[in-house]
Amino acid sequence: MGETRVDLLHLLEDLRDAYPGATEETILVEIVANSLDSGATTVTIATDPTIPAFAVVDDGAGMRRRELARYHDIAASANIRGERIGFAGVGIKIGLLVSDEVLTETRSGKHHVATTWRLASRHRAPWKWVPPPGRAAARGTAVRLRLTSALSPLLDAGFVETALRRHFQPLFDPALTEILGARYPRGVRFVLNGQPLAMQGWEAPASAPLAVRLARKRKAAVAGYMISDRLGLAEDRRGIAISTYGKVIKRGWDWLGVTPAAPEHVGGLIEAPGLAECLTLNKADFIRAGARGATYLAYRKAIQEAVSRQLALWGDTREEGERARRRAARPVERDLEAVLVDLADHFPLLAALVERRQGGQRRLPLGGAGPRARADGARFAPAPPAPVERGESPSPADRLPGEPAAPSAREESTPVALAAPAGPRRPARYGLSIQFEQRPDDPELGRLVESTVWVNEAHPAYRRAVASRSEGYHVALATAMTLALLAVEPAKEHAFVTEFLARWGAAIDRRKSGRRRR
Repeated sequence: MGETRVDLLHLLEDLRDAYPGATEETILVEIVANSLDSGATTVTIATDPTIPAFAVVDDGAGMRRRELARYHDIAASANIRGERIGFAGVGIKIGLLVSDEVLTETRSGKHHVATTWRLASRHRAPWKWVPPPGRAAARGTAVRLRLTSALSPLLDAGFVETALRRHFQPLFDPALTEILGARYPRGVRFVLNGQPLAMQGWEAPASAPLAVRLARKRKAAVAGYMISDRLGLAEDRRGIAISTYGKVIKRGWDWLGVTPAAPEHVGGLIEAPGLAECLTLNKADFIRAGARGATYLAYRKAIQEAVSRQLALWGDTREEGERARRRAARPVERDLEAVLVDLADHFPLLAALVERRQGGQRRLPLGGAGPRARADGARFAPAPPAPVERGESPSPADRLPGEPAAPSAREESTPVALAAPAGPRRPARYGLSIQFEQRPDDPELGRLVESTVWVNEAHPAYRRAVASRSEGYHVALATAMTLALLAVEPAKEHAFVTEFLARWGAAIDRRKSGRRRR
């Protein structure tokens, strides 16, 4: 009988690369997240460049001897997905890559034990029991890394404080104390090298609270606020940041699918504890498929609506310009279905954008493509529709038979329900859509973010296209160049763009023949 062996070094390096930030930043965030999951109210961090060493001590629930033994197993965790930040049991193990020794001491009731751990070779990471050094108090856990490099960022107090405030911003913000009170009833206090880190709100000339109820519940499932500053915000504070249990998961505008007229002037912070069950392995994004993906899309849609309403109140929307741009993009989106279905046979990497249906028929699920797309079971659109002006209602052609008219601007919106609609269950899908954004310093015509082609309307070529009333061709060219990066190797991009434009041009003849048949 054979035996499965594991290349631990290779595995840990792959886990490290799965996280978006630097290795040291990932280690810090994972250790602090473990302290928060244990119910800690005080997290004490100490740096010692002379050893060099980095230590984190908390007053959480601690671990028993058997739990500490399992703590050394890769992917072993007692946490349940959705109830806490962590659930995979892999994050803290990355510390072995930058440490000569990992000392872990824990105290839970009468259990007071400690171990040392190190990566001895590519295939071995031995650990052993040692006498507790007494770093843990009445209860809690202490983790001490003896670092291999004296130049590690973990020894820089400024780096540590900046990372804490960026990744755990809600825990430092008094405005989010209420919604986080259910998880941290006594609050959370951070101490760095003997100095408590002060609470710090977000000061701005304009601020507005946000609260979103889901599934007709009285208590808000999402709470936070938005701010606006005409002088502009720092680059790392722009856009809407969303967190779960106090840890920021995403930040910016791309994930939300809503962009104001001046995105560099608007920011926000939103806490959504219910999204913890939708986290990916590295806790840096949300799952987009299956039941968890449907939950994420429901939250996202509700947040989109709340943010759009606030932007409209601030007058920071681009309704007229957006309508003109949508008129230019609509013919391209209409032809994308036929073009991509044809191209998918020659460029297999585009098959992810084409849905294969029963009987071999394929179609492209375009978000917001009218009644047919909605009737076909697209449960959540990838981006919200353009805001409806006061007194204006959607065209009857855009409504399904029996569908009620949209509420007026004076009526309160109905909370988004998480229950699945009647009828057969369908998987949540993406639709390739075209949106516009301002990127003055970007020389590219567009970029692909998830399932959206973002056209750079600040590009001189786009402004020339608007002046010559050829926006449609510019949008098609930008879409072709953007999809080329996904579909083919760099040496074949020119051939892809040429074939894309040829098929896009031929699509108009297909539409005309379809009209004659009707």
